[in-house]
Amino acid sequence: MLFSKRIGLSGQLHSKCFDTWLVVFLVFSVLSGCTTTEVRTTAFTPLTIEDENIAEERLLDVGVIQFNPGLDSAEAGEDTLVFPELRQAESRYMAVTLADSLQSSLGWGAVRVIPSARTNIDVTVSGRILQSDGETLSVEITVTDSRGQRWFTKAYSEAASHYAYDRKHPTEGDAFQGIYNRIANDMLAYRQKLSNRQIAELRTISEMRFARSFSPEAFNRYLRQRQDGIYYLSALPAENDPMLERVRKIRKRDHLFVDTLQEYYGTFAKTMEAPYQEWRARSYEEVREMRELKRKARNHTLIGAAAIIGGIAAAGSGAGSARAAGQVGLGAGGYLIKSAFDRRADAKMHLEALQELGDSMEAEVEPQIVELEDRTVTLTGSVENQYRQWREILKEIYNAETGSSTSSI
Repeated sequence: MLFSKRIGLSGQLHSKCFDTWLVVFLVFSVLSGCTTTEVRTTAFTPLTIEDENIAEERLLDVGVIQFNPGLDSAEAGEDTLVFPELRQAESRYMAVTLADSLQSSLGWGAVRVIPSARTNIDVTVSGRILQSDGETLSVEITVTDSRGQRWFTKAYSEAASHYAYDRKHPTEGDAFQGIYNRIANDMLAYRQKLSNRQIAELRTISEMRFARSFSPEAFNRYLRQRQDGIYYLSALPAENDPMLERVRKIRKRDHLFVDTLQEYYGTFAKTMEAPYQEWRARSYEEVREMRELKRKARNHTLIGAAAIIGGIAAAGSGAGSARAAGQVGLGAGGYLIKSAFDRRADAKMHLEALQELGDSMEAEVEPQIVELEDRTVTLTGSVENQYRQWREILKEIYNAETGSSTSSI
């Protein structure tokens, strides 16, 4: 009997030790499993520069459409740092930054930021913002030519180094310049593979599509479209065709107006740059701090749960010392879980701070006024609306010159 009692006591002590070691194991497992290491660098992809001896005939004009802010696909949630007003401003800022990179590569003709894809141009670039919080920028880019041929659709993502926002040693250029350089490099690589005949065809199709939008009855016969949507030339008008000459004059006026819009976009980007960089620097720190708070909160929740489990096991053992230790474990576990909830509240406070930054940014990016030759245009809200009015004016001019009464475009 005595022997069996000793065996039972030994088993209970072994069980208690096992419970204790289980709690310790869980705690260290959580702590070791949640340790992360980040390695960041200030290096980014350099911009590829075209050979300075490239023939002008191989240069294609590029239109970069204002980026889609991605608000329709942004997931709402506590961790989602999306401010609609700021995203709208970013959609223009990023288009301007990409256009600057393309122009700097010296591999293109005129590179313009355009309000819509309706501007018939040799190459059109459209983008969608997937993520932008100061720490990470992710965009999806689609490049299409005037034939309707898609060059590529590709997602680009980059994480900013904290050196990008170092006030003591600020880096030149955009914090995510590497993304814009990679897009420009991919586009240049594709264009370099095109033959002279293909490039000439693209430029002619651009002109014919523009002409057809003003006078379908005069230019439909020169352009055909396959079942897959790809355009091709079926014939060409004579160089001295009077209708073609009028269309070319109208197209020059359209380019002049779009060039005027470049002043707006450029001024907009410069005005936005300082407060936007400040917002991204603050957002960068807030995002990192919030992630660290959530990590600690998660750790404390798991550790607290483990401590409570161990405390329940010890408290239920019946032994006085073990029961006392169990009560301590329960108290410690409860404290850790409460600490986790407090940290989540702190993280929410950081989110609110970001919202305030987003609201203040809205006041910094008011629309600009563009001076035209015969009028002053206030570009409020969407530039697309203003450009639509301009195309209606061009249609009126064309109809007046040709005596046509075709419907507006």
